[in-house]
Amino acid sequence: MTTHTTHAGVSGWGHDDPKVPEKFRGMGYHELNAVLNLYDADGNIQFDADRHAVRQYFLQHVNENTVFFHDLKEKLDYLVEHQYYEPEVLEKYDFEFVKKLSKLAYGHKFRFKTFLGAFKYYTSYTLKTFDGQRYLERFEDRVVMVALYLADGDRELAAHLVEEIISGRFQPATPTFLNAGKKQRGEMVSCFLLRIEDNMESIGRSINSALQLSKRGGGVAFALTNIRESGAPIKKIQNQSSGIIPVMKLLEDSFSYANQLGARQGAGAVYLHAHHPDINKFLDTKRENADEKIRIKTLSLGVVIPDITFELAKNNQDMYLFSPYDVERVYGMPFSDVNVSEKYHEMVDDARITKTKIKARDFFQTLAEVQFESGYPYVMFEDTVNKANPIEGKIIMSNLCSEILQVSEPSTYHDDLTYETVGKDISCNLGSLNIALTMDSPDFGQTIETAIRGLTSVSELSQIDSVPSIRRGNEMSHAVGLGQMNLHGYLGRERIHYGSEEGVDFTNIYFYTVTYHAVRASMLLAKERGSTFVNFENSDYANGSYFDKYTEQEWAPATQRVRELFAESQIHIPTQDDWRELKAQVAEHGMFNQNLQAVPPTGSISYINHSTASIHPIAAPIEIRKEGKLGRVYYPAPHMDQDNLEYFQDAYEIGYEKIIDTYAAASQHVDQGLSLTLFFKDTATTRDVNKAQIYAWRKGIKTMYYSRIRQLALEGTEIEGCVSCML
Repeated sequence: MTTHTTHAGVSGWGHDDPKVPEKFRGMGYHELNAVLNLYDADGNIQFDADRHAVRQYFLQHVNENTVFFHDLKEKLDYLVEHQYYEPEVLEKYDFEFVKKLSKLAYGHKFRFKTFLGAFKYYTSYTLKTFDGQRYLERFEDRVVMVALYLADGDRELAAHLVEEIISGRFQPATPTFLNAGKKQRGEMVSCFLLRIEDNMESIGRSINSALQLSKRGGGVAFALTNIRESGAPIKKIQNQSSGIIPVMKLLEDSFSYANQLGARQGAGAVYLHAHHPDINKFLDTKRENADEKIRIKTLSLGVVIPDITFELAKNNQDMYLFSPYDVERVYGMPFSDVNVSEKYHEMVDDARITKTKIKARDFFQTLAEVQFESGYPYVMFEDTVNKANPIEGKIIMSNLCSEILQVSEPSTYHDDLTYETVGKDISCNLGSLNIALTMDSPDFGQTIETAIRGLTSVSELSQIDSVPSIRRGNEMSHAVGLGQMNLHGYLGRERIHYGSEEGVDFTNIYFYTVTYHAVRASMLLAKERGSTFVNFENSDYANGSYFDKYTEQEWAPATQRVRELFAESQIHIPTQDDWRELKAQVAEHGMFNQNLQAVPPTGSISYINHSTASIHPIAAPIEIRKEGKLGRVYYPAPHMDQDNLEYFQDAYEIGYEKIIDTYAAASQHVDQGLSLTLFFKDTATTRDVNKAQIYAWRKGIKTMYYSRIRQLALEGTEIEGCVSCML
């Protein structure tokens, strides 16, 4: 092996690329990227400056720091021998096939379309020497290794995965794309969700779980709802419990201590039910003027709100908060598993349950104030989520990015913290489709099926032994979360305004069509393997009720433009007969995956994939990011050019109603959640935030992620959050 500068063709740029124009001569890649933020003499955005920034980044940095190998065999032998690659991955294939796959990837002549995309890839994803100074992979090499790993010896699947990823149609989430095939790595799972029960053993195990999962994977969310409130009795002695705040502090310290080999900081979230007696203390931890004794700096907060809370606020009534300790004694189940909307008045009248009261409208006012100040908390609309849940059991929480919605079961422990019964906790196995390129796919159904198969592999190849309840939940459910990104980019490319009638119509029909193929892919997996997810027989898929909304009414484009888009792409929109046939196939063969879709916020994978993030509108036509020592970096909205600028209105101008309308159209087809960020102008008040919450609830939104006020974006800052899903 030798180390020297690679030639331009190998670095990702061909010899026939145009030379840098005179006006850009002498500029480095960072300077060229900054020109994006400056209009030219004619008032135009200088998109070409960023393209030259990519070229200069390779010439001035990547090429100079890339390890050169004479051929693929030398490279693979070196990477295995020096423990960069897992040898077991390559041993499942003959070398000629690996060589063929590599040729397939390189044959696409992949090019990063923006400087930020290239910078993100080489900073955060590619394999580096152990000293972190030199690069050992190009983008194509990472794609091939991810495909080989996920295919687990299946040559056909490996080829399909390379085709879908290198073309940009499917992008695995960061933990998968970062770690797959590497010898020294973390897990490929994006995030985890765990319950905490009302005993010291469960709390103790949870702290350990936070440490173990943070060092291996992404973010971890915990449900605090079942922990007794501050001042509750312990062993019948009154005023002994310290409540949830000390537990939050312990979790926060755990996350800050553990990280994934230094590659990604640990991050966590905690969810609390709105009718928990500590709810105001919980929200106060994020206030600007919070006392340092209770202030929570890095832990994310989420609130679970049932329908009854909105009804109480509508009628300007008191809102009762119930002691989890007493509720569990009376009902024989944890507070989080009780249907509060259904049992609310019964619990109010039950003298055995200790309760306090606040004004329901005061609660929503406090919620809006804290969101206004900090962007937190996330919100999960409990009854909306569970009415849409096709799986037996109750969903009690979401994750660090508010898009994972799965059923969990509690664990019980012996005094020495070993498991008495292993419960069912949750893993997030994520990846996203680029909507624009998926609409361009030569085989739409194949793209969806390949993505589902790839994500299923993430589930099957992940064994989290350090937290048995996570491992059990994963083995039982094979749950995946197929996400989407680049909705705004696609709509802009097709000259459709985000949130318009045509925009919402497209969103509806696109997600409808994806859902059909996702369910079909899971059915095929069950048919091939002769097995289903555990408890399939008690699901709405098995009894057929899940399919009713698709078999009993016609779903078709409401606008001519959307009909044209699907016709031009030669994508068949499933008919009622298609759904009836699929319903029969699922009844016969079952489904392999308990959950199929979830739309994360996406972040870094959007940049390397040249996508607008998730399905929300752009925050700005030219986005400003702060990237460590490099400082400000500029990112132009994908598919935006000088002729279609009017279709790239930013989220603050579009307004929350159109964003919510778009998400509502998608939500009716997604079995889990969608990470919904709301954007408000700098003139917004807490009343506007309240109105947005009510509008979202009425439109059937399941969860809400951050609330962002425009002045934050104008300062070029970002609200940090979901390191597992965004980054």
